[in-house]
Amino acid sequence: MYTHIIIGAGILGASTAYHLSKQGATVLLIDRKESGRATDAAAGIICPWMTQRRNKAWYRLANNGAHYYDTLIEELEALGETATGYRKVGTIALHESSKIEKMNTIAENRFPEAPGIGRIERLDASQVKSLFPLIDTVEDALFVSGGARVDGRALRGALERAAIHYGATVIDADAELLIETGQVQGISIDGQPHYAKHVILTAGVWINELLRPLKLELDIRTEKGQILHLDLEETKTKHWPVIMGQRGLYLVSTEDGRLALGSTHEKQLDYNLQPTVKGMHALLTRALPVAPRLEETNIHEMRVGLRPYTSNSLPVIASLDAHPNVFIANGLGASGLTIGPYLGRELAELALDQPLEIPLGDYVPTYHN
Repeated sequence: MYTHIIIGAGILGASTAYHLSKQGATVLLIDRKESGRATDAAAGIICPWMTQRRNKAWYRLANNGAHYYDTLIEELEALGETATGYRKVGTIALHESSKIEKMNTIAENRFPEAPGIGRIERLDASQVKSLFPLIDTVEDALFVSGGARVDGRALRGALERAAIHYGATVIDADAELLIETGQVQGISIDGQPHYAKHVILTAGVWINELLRPLKLELDIRTEKGQILHLDLEETKTKHWPVIMGQRGLYLVSTEDGRLALGSTHEKQLDYNLQPTVKGMHALLTRALPVAPRLEETNIHEMRVGLRPYTSNSLPVIASLDAHPNVFIANGLGASGLTIGPYLGRELAELALDQPLEIPLGDYVPTYHN
C-alpha cells in the first residue's frame, strides 16, 4: 500500500512526487502521457518581477517560485541531475519608453522582497544587440539579471528521476479513482486496485475526468498555446537572455541552438492540438518587426500545449471537503514553470499535514454545480 498516489506527472505532479518521496513517503506517480501537456510545450520564462499584474496572491506564488529554483536546482544537481534545462541568463523587456519606465519602477519597488531580481538596468539598442544579436529594433529596454529560462521537459524528467532515487514508483497508465464504501481508497488501473492513504490530482486540463465519479466539476477552462521553434544552426545561443516584448511576444533560446517564439493564448472548448497557420502568423507578426532576420531561419517544430486556467486566473490548492484524503492543485496557466516546482513542494507539505508557506485561504477552488 502506498502513502500517496499522484495522478498527473507534469511539472506540478513530478515536483510533488519528488518532495514527498524525499521526506520518506511511499509514492506512486501515474501519467498517461497525454499529448498537449503544458509542461512539454512551454518555453519556460522565470521572471515574474516586471509584470504589471496586481493580484498579490498570484505574485506571492510566482515570486516564491522564481526564488525557489536556486534551492531546487542545487538539490537536483547534488543527486547528479545536471540536465535540468535551467539557466539564469537574464531577461530583457522591449517596449516603448513609457512602459519601460513603469516596469523599471515596479521592479525596483519589488526588489527589497525579491533579491532574486538581481541587477536592474536600462539598455540601449547596441547593448541589447550585444546580448541578443538577432534584435534589430529597440525603442527602450530593461534588463533584469535574475531572469532565467527552463526547459519544462528536461526539468520534469529530472524531478521524476530524483523521485525514483528516493523510492518513488512511476507508471505510464490511465488511472481512475477507486471508490469503496463511498470514499476514495486509491486508484484503479485496468480494473486493478492500487490502495493509498492519500490521492493527489495534478492532471491539468484533464482533472474533471477524474473528479466526475465524485460528482465534482472544478472551475477550469482550457487555453491553447502555440509556440514556434526555429533552428539557428550553429549560432551560439546558450547564454542569450530571454526577450519579452510587445503583445505577449517572447523569444527564448535553448541550449542546442534553437529559438522558441511564443506564444498564442487561444480559448478552447476541446482538446484540439492542431497547429494553425493563424497561430504561426500571429507569432511571426509580433517577432519579425524586432528581429527581421528570423525570416531566414528554418522551422524546427510547432509545439502546442493546453494550459489550465481558473476564472480568476489564480491557481488553486486544497483537499476535497467530502474526501479530505484527496488533494488537488491546478490552474497554473501560463505561469506553470515558474510556479509548478514550488507549488509541488507546498502540495507535498499539505499532503503530509505539515505547515505551508502560503495561506490556503487565498487559493480556494470553486466548482460548477
